[in-house]
Amino acid sequence: MLEIKHLKTLEALSREGNLVKAAESLNMTQSALSHQIKLLETQLETELFKRKTHPLQFTPAGQLILESSRNILPQMQQLERQLVALQQGEIGRLWIGIDCHTCFEWLLPLLRPYQTQWPSVDLDIVPSFHEPPLQKLPAQKLDFVVTSDPEPLKGVDYTALFSYELVAVLPLDHSLLAKPFLTPKDFSNLTLITYPVPEEKLDVFKQFLHPAKIRPEAISFSELTIMMLQRVEAGRGICVLPKWLVKKQTDFQHLPTRSLSESGLWSKLYAATPKALTKQAYMQDMINLIAERMEL
Repeated sequence: MLEIKHLKTLEALSREGNLVKAAESLNMTQSALSHQIKLLETQLETELFKRKTHPLQFTPAGQLILESSRNILPQMQQLERQLVALQQGEIGRLWIGIDCHTCFEWLLPLLRPYQTQWPSVDLDIVPSFHEPPLQKLPAQKLDFVVTSDPEPLKGVDYTALFSYELVAVLPLDHSLLAKPFLTPKDFSNLTLITYPVPEEKLDVFKQFLHPAKIRPEAISFSELTIMMLQRVEAGRGICVLPKWLVKKQTDFQHLPTRSLSESGLWSKLYAATPKALTKQAYMQDMINLIAERMEL
């Protein structure tokens, strides 16, 4: 029954003080505005204002609608602005999931400059303890996933972010330092210190050791990169980490590294995004920011 145009009409009547000026402000003829008001009064079965009064006087029903219009119209205007901004890619939601154990190391420092540039984007990192983050994209539980394992999912795009080399970090006096690079066979007598994630999620296994059907003599786990490096320093094994990550660990830069195979073991990270959002400006800026800052 009541429509936005009716709220605008009463607001214009209150602002302008008479029917003629109210019609002009609404880009309507006086007769069209009079007809609209009369039709609404018929539907409501009550008068909205007293005719031939100066200044214009609203009835209790008219005053009730007028007071509501003063609350509702600003909210509608704000909503319209937000919808336009959303269509133009100025606002949105960017809930990020991470399918890569070391990604926190480089992603977190990028969030502050991104949020400064996009203050209207609802930005967050969403933990994915029990459900693979990629599976949350189609369900709209996430909007952006960093992964090294793209898998075909309906309605999901994958954009390459950057490539990086994985290197072995060894104790200072390790015998393998005599070699220019390591082979899978070198791991058969080693303790490999790694993150507590499934082997199929770790490139050192799925791209390097598993194809050669080699397993380390022992495997130990650590949640924290710094603890892995401390254990390497103490001679309790070796670890395999992204080269960029090793360079950032200033307290352990004295530890030597070796490539895995002559050509090195390389991995690539991707941004997984819903197809409907991939081209949004705020989404593209996050992709570009990662690619530019992490270009190796």
